[in-house]
Amino acid sequence: MTDRLKSLYQETIVPKLKEQFNYQNIHEVPKVVKISINRGLGEASQNAKAIESSLNEIAIITGQKPVITRAKKAIAGFKIRQGMPVGVMVTLRSGRMYSFLDRLINLALPRIRDFRGISPKSFDGSGNYTLGIREQLIFPEVSYDSVDQIRGMDISIITTAKTDEEGRALLKEMGMPFREN
Repeated sequence: MTDRLKSLYQETIVPKLKEQFNYQNIHEVPKVVKISINRGLGEASQNAKAIESSLNEIAIITGQKPVITRAKKAIAGFKIRQGMPVGVMVTLRSGRMYSFLDRLINLALPRIRDFRGISPKSFDGSGNYTLGIREQLIFPEVSYDSVDQIRGMDISIITTAKTDEEGRALLKEMGMPFREN
């Protein structure tokens, strides 16, 4: 599966984008650099089992062990002390990144209830895209019985594109189902 999206990128997407944006050099063509998956766990300070189940779920989904993110400072209103676990995150690159992106586009996103496409407005101004997912059950690797609570996650796709238009064109060619507004 990894090779499928990468070879599609090299054989068809690069020439299309080179022609569309009139790039002189093949290295000007935008590419996906990394994918960062993040899950904040507010209840982790009281519930240690929440972190354990999140670590397992994200490891199953991505194929890579996530790291625990910890609070940088204490916040009394949220009952958080400095150094307490507040979430988990993983950064995917190269082979695992292409494999995850392929599964996200072709298997996970179409499984969302009442799915009409993802918002084309979630770009950050420099070609990077961030997507919020409300439940982890859309991934076929996660079994319904093993889930103790439905939790979402944020997926950031970081590209070398200089503008949102270039980033949108890259992801659209890769098969990202953007909503037509």
